[in-house]
Amino acid sequence: MAALVRVLSHAVNKPYRTKELDLTAPPYLNQNGYVDFAPGDVENPQNWSMGRRAAITIAAVLLVMNATFASSAPSGCFESMAEHFSISTEVAGLTITVFLLGYCAGPLVFAPLSEFYGRRWIFYISFLLYLVFNFLCAFTTNLGGLLVGRFLTGTFVSAPLSNTPGLLADLWNPLQRGNAMAGFSAMVWIGPALGPVVAGFLELKEDWRWSFYVLLWLGAATAIFMFTIPETYAPTILYNKAKRIRSAQIPGYENVKAASEDNDRTLLTIYKVALTRPWLILLDPISFLVAIYMAVVYTLLYMLFSIYPIVFQEKRGWNSGVGELPLVGTIVGALIGGCIVLVDTHLRTQKIKRGERKLEDSTPEDRLPLAMIGGVGFSGCMFWFAWTAEYNSIHWIVPTLAGCFLASAMLLLFVSYLNFLVDVYMMYAASAIAANTIIRSACGAAAPLFTNQMFAALGIGGGGSLIGGVAALLAIVPFLFYRYGKQIRIRSKFAPTPPPAPQNRDEESNVTDSEDTDSPVSRSSENEEGRVKEEVQSA
Repeated sequence: MAALVRVLSHAVNKPYRTKELDLTAPPYLNQNGYVDFAPGDVENPQNWSMGRRAAITIAAVLLVMNATFASSAPSGCFESMAEHFSISTEVAGLTITVFLLGYCAGPLVFAPLSEFYGRRWIFYISFLLYLVFNFLCAFTTNLGGLLVGRFLTGTFVSAPLSNTPGLLADLWNPLQRGNAMAGFSAMVWIGPALGPVVAGFLELKEDWRWSFYVLLWLGAATAIFMFTIPETYAPTILYNKAKRIRSAQIPGYENVKAASEDNDRTLLTIYKVALTRPWLILLDPISFLVAIYMAVVYTLLYMLFSIYPIVFQEKRGWNSGVGELPLVGTIVGALIGGCIVLVDTHLRTQKIKRGERKLEDSTPEDRLPLAMIGGVGFSGCMFWFAWTAEYNSIHWIVPTLAGCFLASAMLLLFVSYLNFLVDVYMMYAASAIAANTIIRSACGAAAPLFTNQMFAALGIGGGGSLIGGVAALLAIVPFLFYRYGKQIRIRSKFAPTPPPAPQNRDEESNVTDSEDTDSPVSRSSENEEGRVKEEVQSA
């Protein structure tokens, strides 16, 4: 048993073993008398070494890659699936639809659970269940079993997808977190583009089941890294620390508690708020317009997996493997977009270091310049792609390059608006992001059901121009928010103005929902910070 404990101690990737902690020293208590992290405390995840935190981040991002890769993988083998089950390719597209509907359901279940029990075990349990139900997808004998398996796998794998931003917030300070979030966001776009490419080449020699075999192999390899993820959620770590101190019976500290132990919230209360508040915030002007914009972006992302086969396989006669290769251009575009975010973060950091700007002077609207660039680029690149893909006489590299820069623009929109929502709604940001996630996932789920018919009726040029026109109308939104955002926020019930003496503004921009707080402005800076850490995983 002792040997097993030692093995698990290494596997969870903490820089210490519990037995190495000094249990005789008086614990550090905050001003409210609760157990807290002391300055330089080795148990505080943000005090772990850069290499340790990077390794945990990579493990979490690999889980996200599994989620996004699995979402689109079957799109590369619709023909094989349709032939096997004697169905149309539109019906085969339901394998994408029900998976994304799982994206809608999962966060409402797993975000409150991770708030209650911590991150580590939610990652472990949800991802292992994802692997289990992938076996149902791979070895099912009927379409019903496949669709049920896809919905369940989408539901379970949505947990790492929705909770990884919280893990990043646990590990990194606000400035470092921007770079970590860029990597996370890039994987949200790279994963779906890789799926059809791999499945398309498998389609040449094997049947549709092989795309699920790949998901199983990838998931099994990722699970090895997953088990190195320790608990990073501060309230859970402090709760365990308080129990350990009480067990040590240190004189004068026999009854110390963590802040979460005096919190009267129950799982039922958490779920009640998680299932109702997102819909109230959705009606807020900023939340509503951003949700519409992100729904269009996400819908196009999943439309591309039907559009590219039309352009390069049906029109140009390429096979199912080579015909999916132009999607690699969108992967390159996502990487370019991620690099732009990194450069923007670096420039902001340098301004702060030089004293040209203070963190507390930042506003949510400072996040919008990238959205302005992305909005204009989204519309322009869509027209570029549509009309160069319409004619076979135009070299294939031209629409491929258009798709590359289109992906860059969409990534900029995604990252910018995600940060903007968190900045605007602060303590209520988890609910705002939950509503946004559900709406965009639901719209993305519908994409495979109408894309082929839409482009068959309108052509590539006409269908792409319709999307580009909608994007052009929406491109004005970040400019309006940049100009009038402050006035809208002042009038919003859920977007309170900062307190007169705010804490680090950039740190506040990465907080999420405090589901049990009605008057955030009246809280002290210390209570605000504690509440922030409790809720950040829901984003």
